Amino acid sequence: MNVFELVLMALRTIMSKPMRTLLTMLGVIIGVGSVITLVSIGQGTTAQIEKQYESLGTNLLVVNLLGNGRATQLDYEDLMELELLPEIESIAPTVTKNGSTVKYERTSETYNVIGTNDRYFSLMKTQIEKGRAIVPADVEFRNKVAVLGSEVAQTLFGKTDPVGQDINIDGLVFTVVGQLKAKGSSIGGTSPDSAVIVPLETARRSFKLGQIRTTYLEAPEIDQLSAAQTTISQYLTAKFKTSNGFRIVNQDELMNARKQASSSLTNQLISVALISLLVGGIGIMNIMLVTVSERTREIGIRKSIGAQRRHILMQFLMEATVISGLGGLLGLLLGVAASIAWPYFNPSQPTQLSLEIGLYAFLFSVLVGVIFGLYPANKASRLKPIDALRFD
Repeated sequence: MNVFELVLMALRTIMSKPMRTLLTMLGVIIGVGSVITLVSIGQGTTAQIEKQYESLGTNLLVVNLLGNGRATQLDYEDLMELELLPEIESIAPTVTKNGSTVKYERTSETYNVIGTNDRYFSLMKTQIEKGRAIVPADVEFRNKVAVLGSEVAQTLFGKTDPVGQDINIDGLVFTVVGQLKAKGSSIGGTSPDSAVIVPLETARRSFKLGQIRTTYLEAPEIDQLSAAQTTISQYLTAKFKTSNGFRIVNQDELMNARKQASSSLTNQLISVALISLLVGGIGIMNIMLVTVSERTREIGIRKSIGAQRRHILMQFLMEATVISGLGGLLGLLLGVAASIAWPYFNPSQPTQLSLEIGLYAFLFSVLVGVIFGLYPANKASRLKPIDALRFD
């Protein structure tokens, strides 16, 4: 018999007992479906990480000053002098006041207030939708002006143009000069959409925020990022007489680390899902041994009329392969459906389907059928005709 005839015979046999076949395939279905779903979630997470970091630019350095004393702190003017270095394109020192109460008329909400300079907007890839951004004169003269994130503007003003309006931040009056375009979530779950941005020195003095702790620096090109990091590290070490007073975060390295961590977690979850496939394979082997026992007389009759050992071997091996293949196909459909449905139940977690992984998962399920079906098929092919015919 050719392969096509063997497949048709296997389908007729396994479909004669559909419930038992379905239960046999269950482990394979769950295994393949889990692999596809987990891989799509993992790839979606990786794509999301890349998108978030690209929205800030991968040629970004974040310098955190850790010391409490004057010896391990820098003034605004000291930090801005770093722009004279050829490895540095732009610098935006920042201070943050978390949980500030922001009011407009009778509407009041809690938002973070960021004090920074005019470079912050281009460095963070944010765009102005209405009005203007903070300008150097605002920082120099400590003007009480504010730029609102899109979420802040929507909450406080609705459809009203916020530019020119006065808001109250922790009891102090600020004039709104601009509104940002919506950007979405950024690194670490923070977003400029839900922030109020004011001039750096205004924030420090008005809210008594003290020394600058966080500074964003941008290199001209991504291939100059390592050189910029080395230069800044050497400068701060010489300035503070120690390397323990600061920490430099390389955005590109951070992105790669997060992608690697996400990939590692996904691989571990896939390994767990593959166990379901192996359990499914054991189930197939078990049911095929039962099938061999039930069809012993059939095997004896076929051998007595001329069927060779390889014919019996191929017949039962094909049945095991078809069972696992059908299970793999149903698992593939289940995994695709779960991957498509997942973002609807968890909007913050995107998915990204992979045709290649789906194909590998299906082929692996077929391989499981071949491996675990080999022993029962071999056992069936070794039965002697006379013993098989006497079996009751």
